[in-house]
Amino acid sequence: MANMGAQEEGLPGKPCFLAQQPRLCLRLSPFFVTCAAYFLLWIPQDQPSWVGALVKCLPVLCLAGSLQAACQGTGHRVLLQGALLCSAMGDACLIWPDAFLSGVAAFTVAHLLYLWAFGLTPLRPGLLLSIALVSMPYYGLLLLHLPASMVPALAVYSLVLGSMLWRGLASGGSVRGGALLFTLSDMVLAWDTFVQPLPHARLVVMITYYAAQLLITLSAFQSPRPKTH
Repeated sequence: MANMGAQEEGLPGKPCFLAQQPRLCLRLSPFFVTCAAYFLLWIPQDQPSWVGALVKCLPVLCLAGSLQAACQGTGHRVLLQGALLCSAMGDACLIWPDAFLSGVAAFTVAHLLYLWAFGLTPLRPGLLLSIALVSMPYYGLLLLHLPASMVPALAVYSLVLGSMLWRGLASGGSVRGGALLFTLSDMVLAWDTFVQPLPHARLVVMITYYAAQLLITLSAFQSPRPKTH
């Protein structure tokens, strides 16, 4: 998959990113306000509600809206927006335990869209090997604690997440940090849910998750980097 954003004609260069600076904070202010609302309200997880789902989803939806003013090409922007909308759907599903696998499916699609947006150049296969060596022991242990009915879906999700991390690290820029934080968020969430409760797990998960989505979104406001093999 080629990086669709880099294929658009007439992509603005560095001047476009610099021109965005005075307005970027304003465009992102709804994200920061809704993030603050989420952490201030801190709706209990044991009381699932549509209000709780909306409060949780709003920061990601605000990021999707902010991309309308992004520098990068239309194709790249649409892929990122699609990934953010799927993420918001996953956020809502994870509010209800019975919808857990639906949330996993939504996030799987989100990561596939991120993969498409990040592209396959530069390839950097060595990164993929490093990710596999680090993640295989973790996921091997995690799978031992999963209900049998969840193993196939979460195994597929783990592979897609690892691939997204590979392409994010290879892409560089703010995407690199976003991919790392997204993976960390998911690993803490999975361990806390299925293996052993962790102190302040929800706080760690949501801070790293929102930060990850923000960093990936910011990449659309940056000048396209030249791709080298």
